[in-house]
Formats: sequence, structure tokens, C-alpha cells
Amino acid sequence: MRIGVVTFPGSLDDRDAQRAVRLAGATPVALWHGEHDLHGVDAIVLPGGFSYGDYLRAGAIASLSPIMAEVIAAANRGVPVLGICNGFQMLAEAHLLPGGLIRNDHGTFICRDQKLRVENTSTAWTNGYAPGTEITIPLKNGEGGFVADAETIARLEGEGHVAFRYLGVNPNGSINDIAGVTNARGNVVGLMPHPEHAIEEGFGPDTDAAMRSGTDGLTIFTSAIAALAAI
Repeated sequence: MRIGVVTFPGSLDDRDAQRAVRLAGATPVALWHGEHDLHGVDAIVLPGGFSYGDYLRAGAIASLSPIMAEVIAAANRGVPVLGICNGFQMLAEAHLLPGGLIRNDHGTFICRDQKLRVENTSTAWTNGYAPGTEITIPLKNGEGGFVADAETIARLEGEGHVAFRYLGVNPNGSINDIAGVTNARGNVVGLMPHPEHAIEEGFGPDTDAAMRSGTDGLTIFTSAIAALAAI
């Protein structure tokens, strides 16, 4: 499987996402924001960072980059697309996912290992988890508060489109502790925490087993490979 990772001006975690793809067992393909070519990839990752310096709104300018026209078309065809942090903001700005992300309610940047619960395991990016699985994934953002109107929130909750939910503490004021959502089809998922930083023992979050031994994020990438293999 070939999974593309798009680099935008200001991307910080594109190489980390490529490494996650490789450790999951797929081939990472570097994609450039200024191109109209997805190079035939089977899935797409929009990584974290501060694309275009977060001018206007986080993800707003990046959502209009040339390659996003191709990402939107691919997503509408059913190609799996994952947005991580800034990538989640791009997906919301591009209307591939509902809602929006605003400045953290405490007004400061936050960086912590965050507990989550996997709420929806039927998506292309979460099928490897058991329902209700609790995982720990690093979180780092300044504009991570998920918001939407009451009707949209009711629909997300009622139709099971909340993919991940914060546990223990709500780090940014997101409505209903929402950490990530999916589209109705289940091929597009966005989340604020960074699964690409929890993929390899010795480099992930601390666990009861050992320091830096957490690898809960790897399943997000292996899930996509499994979903593609089942097509």
C-alpha cells in the first residue's frame, strides 16, 4: 500500500507521519502542497504543524492549496484521508468534516500525553481498535477546541460520527470532549492528538509497563492498511 503524506509550508510532523506509515507496513509517499498530483496513492495523511503560519485561521489557507482540490476529489471517491491536528483543521476548513477548531478555551498552547476513548471503530482509520478502547496519544495545539452548532453536534452524536473523545481532562474546551470526528462514509477522519508520536517503543508516551513505551497510535495507520486490503 502507498500512503501519501502532504507537506505544506509550516508542516512540522510530515516526516513523523511518513515514519508511522512505514512502521505500519506501507510505503510513504511525499506529496507537495503546490502540486495537482497524488501520484496514485491509496490513502492520504494531512499532517500536523502550522501551515502558512496559521494566518487567518489554522488550516484556512492550506485548505485552498492546489493539492487540496485533489484530496477533496479523492475523499469524495472514498479514498481514506486522515487529518492530524493542523490536518484536522484543514479538513474542517475544506468541509470534508463538520465543525471547526478554535483557540483553546484557556488561551494557551498545550502539550501533554492525552487519554482518549475510541468511539467509532467502523472507519478506515479506527477499525483495528475494539469499541471503547482507551488509548494515550500525545497532544500539542493552541487551536484545538472543537465547535459546531447544536444541530451538528446532535447529528454527530446521534449518528456515531464522533471518532475519539477526550478522557480525564478536556484539554481545549471541545464540545462534548470531542477529540476527533469522521464523515458519514467513514473514510475521512480528523483528530487533534498526534498518533504518529505513539508508534514505537522507546519514543511514545509513558505507560505502566515502561517509560516511553506507548504505541497506541500505530493502530490508526495499520487500520488504514487493513481497510485498503479489504477493498
